[in-house]
Amino acid sequence: MNTAALTPEFSLVVGGPLYQLWRGTRLADDALRLLRRRILAIVLLAWAPLLLLSIAEGHAWGDGVRLPFLYDVEVQVRLLIAVPLLVLAETFVHHRMQPVVRQFLDRGLIPDAARPQFDAAIASAIRLRNSAAAEVLLIAFVYFVGVRLWRTEVALDVTSWYGSTAQGRLQPSLAGWWLGLVSVPLFQFLFLRWYLRLFIWTRFLWQVSQIDLRLVPMHPDRAGGLGFLGAVAYAFSPLLLAQGTMLSGMMANQIFYAGATLLAFRVHLVGLVAVLLFAILGPMLVFAPKLAAAKRAGLREYGALAQRYVREFDGKWLRGGAPADEPLIGAADIQSLADLGNSFEVVNGMRWVPFAGQTVLQLAITTLLPVLPLMLTMISLEELLNQLLKVVF
Repeated sequence: MNTAALTPEFSLVVGGPLYQLWRGTRLADDALRLLRRRILAIVLLAWAPLLLLSIAEGHAWGDGVRLPFLYDVEVQVRLLIAVPLLVLAETFVHHRMQPVVRQFLDRGLIPDAARPQFDAAIASAIRLRNSAAAEVLLIAFVYFVGVRLWRTEVALDVTSWYGSTAQGRLQPSLAGWWLGLVSVPLFQFLFLRWYLRLFIWTRFLWQVSQIDLRLVPMHPDRAGGLGFLGAVAYAFSPLLLAQGTMLSGMMANQIFYAGATLLAFRVHLVGLVAVLLFAILGPMLVFAPKLAAAKRAGLREYGALAQRYVREFDGKWLRGGAPADEPLIGAADIQSLADLGNSFEVVNGMRWVPFAGQTVLQLAITTLLPVLPLMLTMISLEELLNQLLKVVF
């Protein structure tokens, strides 16, 4: 019997009240298809009413307010780019994470005796993913905390399409009421829901790390056989792009309408990259003690094996132990010595984390990509192209 088939399918996405709502409204099926329907539905709910109400109030464009609706870069990129990316990330993570989790079994990392413990970790993650209470708490947090933070910390202190500030308080327009009651809460809920999923993923990996895994120090992935976990980080690329887009939109509004400069946000950029990299790669750090222990054991065991082999090799070929009629050219002993040396180098190069430095760099670049257009606020496009041509030629 194929025991892997008895393990519940692992997914951070397919489950929970919102997923059931998607299915009930035919915006998703069991395999999380119909992506364009979901994105269109969210845009119609969160963005289209803002446009219509702004037109009706005369604040969609023109000089009626300092910040017209169509010129509000932050709102446009959040609702038309970041929100679709948050929804797209569900499909990415769902389809890429399932085969990754199965690798624990396919690679024989889970001992037979620990199989119930592994299955229990999956079942526990699924229960938390399906929790209605967790999503209700997120909604409550969004309305009681998130919207207030947006009004006090993010909303610009200028007359805008969504309202004006009087005595330190925002006086919303009709479009502003829809923004505060529907659009912002919807966006924040989708955003925070991803951090709930990352918590579930971290908790699952921590439970797996408590199992006595069958790590192989000589595995060519340089991670004891856990290198496949590094690949799952790329599934979160749409989430990183969404967060980079959110920050770039906020920065654009501050630069265009509040007199800020791009350099004033350098701490924000570094902080964003650091927080996101830790959120995506941090869960894998729970395996660091196991990998470090496996490396030490591997160096000790392969070192002892190498010591025995080189002593015998030395005695045979350098101390006259080889038979007189045994040719040196083509001797298998020499090739075996080279193979042993290569194996020891693999063990010595084993990492304490399941991902490489290249993964960190690529994810950091992905996060910062949406900020690149703002470079044009510091240097003209023509000057930028000239500098690039000088570098190339």
